[in-house]
Amino acid sequence: MDVSLSTWFVILLAVLAANLPFLNERVFSIIPIRSAVKPFWLRLVELIVLYAVVGAIAYLLESRAGNVFTQRWEFYAVTGCLFIVLAYPGFVFRYLRKRHG
Repeated sequence: MDVSLSTWFVILLAVLAANLPFLNERVFSIIPIRSAVKPFWLRLVELIVLYAVVGAIAYLLESRAGNVFTQRWEFYAVTGCLFIVLAYPGFVFRYLRKRHG
């Protein structure tokens, strides 16, 4: 996989992973929960875990492409904020959309 394709793969994976907690009522889309509605704190925990998973996949792809660059706290702050921005459509769909009926 070349660098350009792996970059687009990570971006697409990040968009899907950021919206996943808001689009279903299961934990990580696998584990059903007892209550009818998943609490917001559980959605945030999922978002943090999925951020780490996408970061690990991106690190793996970077290591296969060549040199791995060391990252400091600024990198994680920026990518964490970007991941939250990518989750905005799912948040709007779950909490801000007006339901008719």
